[in-house]
Amino acid sequence: MLVCAGAGMGVDSGLPDFRGTEGFWRAYPPYHRLGLRFEELADPVHFTEDPELAWGFYGHRLDLYRTTVPHAGFRVLLDWGARVFTSNVDGQFQLAGFTDVAEVHGSIHHLQCTLPCRSEVWAAEVDVEIDPESMRAVGPLPSCPACGALARPNILMFGDSWWVPHRSQSAVDSLARWRRSVRDLAVVEIGAGQAVPTVRRYAELASAASGRLIRINPREPEVRHGRGISLPMLAAEALAEIQSRLAT
Repeated sequence: MLVCAGAGMGVDSGLPDFRGTEGFWRAYPPYHRLGLRFEELADPVHFTEDPELAWGFYGHRLDLYRTTVPHAGFRVLLDWGARVFTSNVDGQFQLAGFTDVAEVHGSIHHLQCTLPCRSEVWAAEVDVEIDPESMRAVGPLPSCPACGALARPNILMFGDSWWVPHRSQSAVDSLARWRRSVRDLAVVEIGAGQAVPTVRRYAELASAASGRLIRINPREPEVRHGRGISLPMLAAEALAEIQSRLAT
């Protein structure tokens, strides 16, 4: 089984999915006051032009993802022995006990040099203090251990030509090798919208041969050409229902 997960996977754990400007501003009222959208903040240029703004946003998210408890649906998928492909950078699958996770957009729990001076990433063993009113970082910011330049999360941002992709690509390549080795693959896609269709496309490609696709999405559940099953539900509810039916 392969799980392809987007931001909707974390909603039942209390994580924001940044769906639309209003959704983002509900999650981060200070940015509403400043009139800043998610797409504007998730721009690597801020690490050069305004590093306190950049690390205010990503430092807050790093702390949020560290302290969030994965919902019960993660345990269901873990018990099924599923492999994971995700656009999420929150590390919730690893926190739930998964080891084979292909994070196509990187991970907030790993850092890289902003230059970058080298093609290496390292664990984000840092704590960034944030002013909750301005959402700006205060105090020392993470730095590259090799050259001393500012460090940044190893995440693919908008218009990002400085991202170091090797860690993520290695996991994606490993998943591709595994896919070629299995027959009758079943794919469960969860919380992946059409705005950034990376996960949807991967799920459809992976399930093309078998047609065994379950799409769990409360807003955009439709499956093209009838090649699968659509469940207009949230992740935790849908997975609990599937599990209960498997047990009967």
